[in-house]
Amino acid sequence: MTEDNAIFIGPKPFMNYVTGVVMQFTTKNASEVVVKARGKFISRAVDVCEVASKRFLDGIIAVKGIKIDSDAFKSPEGKEVRVSTIEITLAKN
Repeated sequence: MTEDNAIFIGPKPFMNYVTGVVMQFTTKNASEVVVKARGKFISRAVDVCEVASKRFLDGIIAVKGIKIDSDAFKSPEGKEVRVSTIEITLAKN
């Protein structure tokens, strides 16, 4: 698995990410795509995976695995902050 097949979810419009996932499977012929998100974008990542797998590529791809974790870092004020992360792996059937 290369980082080329990773989609990082952020503040862009929702359909940009869905299109990115679909393009990875159709034009780049990827066997797997990993959708990654942190914090408040986790719910958007789940929605992107659901729309891509159930509306656009129904029967072609499915969720292979879900990995949840958290990252710790220092805020600008010097306080330790933890943020949740998720990686959803989509794979061709």
